Amino acid sequence: MEKLIDSYGRQIRYLRVSLTDRCNFRCIYCSPADKVFHFIEHEEILRFEEILEIAQAAAEMGITKIRLTGGEPLVRKGVIDFISQLSQVNGLEDISMTTNGYYLSEMAHSLRSAGLNRVNISLDSLDRRKFKRITGFDGLLKVLRGIETALQEGLIPVKINVVLLKGINDDEVENFIKLTIDKPLSVRFIEFMPTNHQLQETNEGRFISAKVILERIMDKYPDAHSVTAEKGCGPASYYQLPGGQGMFGFITAISQHFCSRCNRIRLTAEGNLRPCLLNDRELELKKRLREIPQSQTELRKDAIKSLLKEAVLSKPISHRLGSGEKDVTNFDMSQIGG
Repeated sequence: MEKLIDSYGRQIRYLRVSLTDRCNFRCIYCSPADKVFHFIEHEEILRFEEILEIAQAAAEMGITKIRLTGGEPLVRKGVIDFISQLSQVNGLEDISMTTNGYYLSEMAHSLRSAGLNRVNISLDSLDRRKFKRITGFDGLLKVLRGIETALQEGLIPVKINVVLLKGINDDEVENFIKLTIDKPLSVRFIEFMPTNHQLQETNEGRFISAKVILERIMDKYPDAHSVTAEKGCGPASYYQLPGGQGMFGFITAISQHFCSRCNRIRLTAEGNLRPCLLNDRELELKKRLREIPQSQTELRKDAIKSLLKEAVLSKPISHRLGSGEKDVTNFDMSQIGG
C-alpha cells in the first residue's frame, strides 16, 4: 500500500469531509443571522458518488478514519444511505460525524444502523437563553435529547465540543464538567479560532486561553487527574473527576498548537482538498474529477491519488494563527468543517 506521508514525516490517516455548507443554526462565530452569507450553489457541492470515489482511493493510500462535517451534515438529504455505502469502503476503520445534535433524537438509530461509529456534538451553552443567543435558534432541549439518544444508540464515545467564548460561556465550564460525573461523555473545551474576517467586530475579544480555564478548574476540583484518552479523542488532553463516568479535556489550537502530531487533511463541501485548516491553500479535486468521464474509472482514481499526494506534501509544518501575524487565514468554517 502506498502511504500518505508528508514532507515532515507525518503519516496522514484521517480525512475530514464537509458534506454541505448549509446549517440550521446561525452561530455568532460562524454565520450569524445579521450577516449576509452566500451559500455554495447546489451543482458545485461534491456529489455523494464523488465522495465515495475519493474515500475508496484514500483508503487504498492508508486513510483509515473519516469524519463527516458541515455546516450541519444531517441537513443534507440522503446522508443515511451515503453513510451505509461509505461503511462498505474497504480499509476504513472508523466513520464519525460532527453535528449540532438537533436532528440526532430522530436520526441516531438510523445513523448507527447505517454504519456511523460515533458523534461529536457542538454545544456551547447549557442555558436556554444563552444557547439561543449563540446559535440564533431555540433548540437546546432538542439537542440535549439528541445527546441522550446518541448514548442510548451506542454512538460512542459521545463527545461534546464547547467553543470557549470569553464573556459569553466561560462561566459555564463547571456546569459542563458536571455532565461527566453521571454520564460517559467526553467534554472538550476548544479555544476560539477567529477565522472569518467578516466577523472580526462580532468576535473581537472573545478568545480565552484554555490554560486560564484549566487553572480555574483545578482550583475548584484539585482532585481532578489527567487520564489517557480513549479511541478517537484526537489532540485533546483529558482529565477526570474522581468517580466520574466521563472526562473533560482541552483543545489548544491557538495557545499550544499540536501541529507536529497532525494526521489529517480536509475535503471541503465544494470539493477542494485543504491540507491545513488554518492555511488558505486548497487543491481543486472536484474540478479535475469532473474533467474525466465517469467511464474512465482508473484514470479518475489516479487523478484522486495524485492530488491526495500533492495535498499531503504541501502540508505546512504548522499553522501561524496566534503567532501575532496578521491576515494569516480567512474562511467560512461552515464550508470546510472544523
